[in-house]
Amino acid sequence: QVQLVESGGGLVQAGGSLRLSCAASGRTFAMGWFRQAPGKEREFVAAIGWSGGSTAYADSVKGRFTISRDDAKNTEYLQMNSLKPEDTAVYYCAAGRYGRRRSDFDSWGQGTQVTVSS
Repeated sequence: QVQLVESGGGLVQAGGSLRLSCAASGRTFAMGWFRQAPGKEREFVAAIGWSGGSTAYADSVKGRFTISRDDAKNTEYLQMNSLKPEDTAVYYCAAGRYGRRRSDFDSWGQGTQVTVSS
């Protein structure tokens, strides 16, 4: 397991953009982002494989969010554009094997709040 630290959350108006970052304490194979809104289950947002060769997105964010990574910095990013109020959630960085399930990832960050106002 690695230690993960997210940053970049905040408050933004609908239609705006934010970029989340996640710094890992060591090398990772696959990384991902999940989010959890109040009263809801934690859900998959995006994942990226080793060296960015593979990416996957939830249908709800496809075309608006972009996941990327910089392996030289052990850091992944989530560029979020055209944000909607329903994107409001705590966003969690994860590392593990490539997939869409929570069980595919064994390291988790502490979460960063994203709030989109209408």
